[in-house]
Amino acid sequence: MNEVTKKVYRYLCSVFGKKILMAQQETPMRFDQEDEMAFLMEHTGKYPAIRCMDYIGRDFEGVNRRARRWWQMGGLVSICWHVGIFDGGYPQSKEDVPDFEKLLTPGTEENIRMINNWDVAAFYLRQLRDAGVPVIWRPFHEFDGQWFWWGKGGGEYFIRLWRMMYDRFTHYFKLDNLIWLLGYADDVKDGWYPGDKYVDLIGSDTYRPGPAENVGTTHKTAWQLLEKLNTKKMPFVFHECGKVPDIESLWQEECPWLWFMPWHSKWVKENDPELLRKAYHHKNSITLDRLPSFR
Repeated sequence: MNEVTKKVYRYLCSVFGKKILMAQQETPMRFDQEDEMAFLMEHTGKYPAIRCMDYIGRDFEGVNRRARRWWQMGGLVSICWHVGIFDGGYPQSKEDVPDFEKLLTPGTEENIRMINNWDVAAFYLRQLRDAGVPVIWRPFHEFDGQWFWWGKGGGEYFIRLWRMMYDRFTHYFKLDNLIWLLGYADDVKDGWYPGDKYVDLIGSDTYRPGPAENVGTTHKTAWQLLEKLNTKKMPFVFHECGKVPDIESLWQEECPWLWFMPWHSKWVKENDPELLRKAYHHKNSITLDRLPSFR
């Protein structure tokens, strides 16, 4: 990591267990991706600390433009990527059927086409590096759920896939502005961990209901499963949800995630505005206005 990215990463580690960052996914592939931010400002009077984006639909330039602006505003940036093996977007990410032996064998036609697809994202991540923007990079998310192509071969193939991207982005493209987030699905299956060398943050997500109709789950079961992996990697991140948890309950149940992030559009807008306001104004929450300066 470069020095600014290290500063961000050290900060994330330092607040873990003490504070919870507010994060929000933006709606992708639209002319106006400000709906979620405007909704949160209307109902809480604040912006999230982390703006989460998606290179889906090859919106590389749009995502980068918004990422630079958010960083200049003092916020943190996270990017995921719904993509097919060789191209495409959300449908291909779920429908593509991989031949992992060919994909993971250097020099095959399949391997070359897959790498060429990755390299487009690397090109734009390099633009953010050159602009001084650290990125919490969340590729191949929900891998152990096995509904996306990158998880369909099981843990062994996934580990090789993750390491291949990590090595190419880190060593070939010199992307030292990335904080690598390994995002498990609900049940945090064993046998999928690429190793401490290849991961900076780990987490899990779920859209399962909470204890009441308007309250999301604390996702404590996943927290406990992450602990059982016996990695040296903390903080833990609740990287996607629908309904937000009651922020007080995260400490009561001893699972104070580094952040929780509602998904975009209807998912965040179906939240109880009072619960959102409580989260955004909690004494231990970090919103955009409460972040330190990293530049």
